[in-house]
Amino acid sequence: WVFRAVMALLVSPLGTALLLISSGLVVLLLASERRRRLRRAAGWAALCGLAWLWLWATPAASHALRAMIEAQAGPSDVQALQPTEVAVVLGGGVSGLRPGVRLVPDRDSAANRVWHGAQLYRAGHARVLLLSGGQMRADEEPESMAMQALLRHLGIPEAATLLESRSTTTRENARYSAEIVRQRGLKRITLVTSALHMRRARLEFERVGLEVQPAATDFESLGRRTVARDWIPSTEALDSSARAFKEVVGYWAVKVRTLVP
Repeated sequence: WVFRAVMALLVSPLGTALLLISSGLVVLLLASERRRRLRRAAGWAALCGLAWLWLWATPAASHALRAMIEAQAGPSDVQALQPTEVAVVLGGGVSGLRPGVRLVPDRDSAANRVWHGAQLYRAGHARVLLLSGGQMRADEEPESMAMQALLRHLGIPEAATLLESRSTTTRENARYSAEIVRQRGLKRITLVTSALHMRRARLEFERVGLEVQPAATDFESLGRRTVARDWIPSTEALDSSARAFKEVVGYWAVKVRTLVP
């Protein structure tokens, strides 16, 4: 996980900008006055780092990138989907119970995946919801169990859910979920995850041999209009841009793994 965290930082706009800025400043400090071309290049590198950081910290640029990715996520309307036996609901937005401290599942925006899974079940588009998510922290239960608890609050019977509680990455979501799906003699699934995450997740599931019908939810940017204040940088936009960059880089990493034997 340390390696993944470092790589995620390096490919993020903040990591790239810091690398350019720090490299430029180090060269400016160490290069002699006679090496003017090198110093000029270092200065431009630092300026490019600042410009890159400003660009992806603006909501306008961040939303544009996310909308481009979300446009490839597939339909969000439940009625546009074909029924399947199993809908796989990916974790990523529900934190587990913490005895004596957190007595109900803690949710963020990605918990829309759980809500969307419940909608699929109620509409008769999935007979079983396979909840995929392992233990992210030692002091919390697996995320699949937290999702199951949340679904109980939404009126979904426990008998309609299956748990995959080993995965901690999207790649593992696909691998361990595929094992459960195949045990039931199935190959085709409906995949429920956030629109920003869908393209990469779908590729991972197809890579392990499953036929995937995407059921995207949690659309953040698609169809959103740009307003004047969207050109004012914010830390929230920078964080959202980092998530988008992670999806783009992750998608192409899966593509490369697919091509390499």
